[in-house]
Amino acid sequence: MILNNTKETEKLGLTLGGLLKAGDVICLNGDLGSGKTTLTKSIGKGMGIEDYITSPTFTIINEYYSQLNLYHFDTYRLENIEDVEYLGFDEYFYGEGVCVVEWADKIREFLPEDYLEMNIERIDEDRRSVDFRAVGKRSEKLLEDLREVCA
Repeated sequence: MILNNTKETEKLGLTLGGLLKAGDVICLNGDLGSGKTTLTKSIGKGMGIEDYITSPTFTIINEYYSQLNLYHFDTYRLENIEDVEYLGFDEYFYGEGVCVVEWADKIREFLPEDYLEMNIERIDEDRRSVDFRAVGKRSEKLLEDLREVCA
């Protein structure tokens, strides 16, 4: 999928956010400046989160509460993979909210059995290419629903 500008990125996030359910895990991969946090902000809006969503680069995890909670991870600064176990990611992955993980490829071996992966590539200043990969039945259904709504 090609996103031609920030508005299209936000629309994708709003749409995806509206489809999410408790237990869903969204994994975002891409270089710095590819739009991972912009996408996360709009996913949160689509979920009904009213708080201002920021990147948890230095805190690793930010929590946002609404009817459906959002747990926003940024694993960019994780230096030791053992930190993943210490931080209790499993409690979030198998909890009652939605997890969005930026730089998910850094913790691939700790991801749950079911997640939707979005690999974002910066084409130029405005445009992004997004490749989706569904792992597990729920994420396959989520991706199918997303494609249907976006068609």
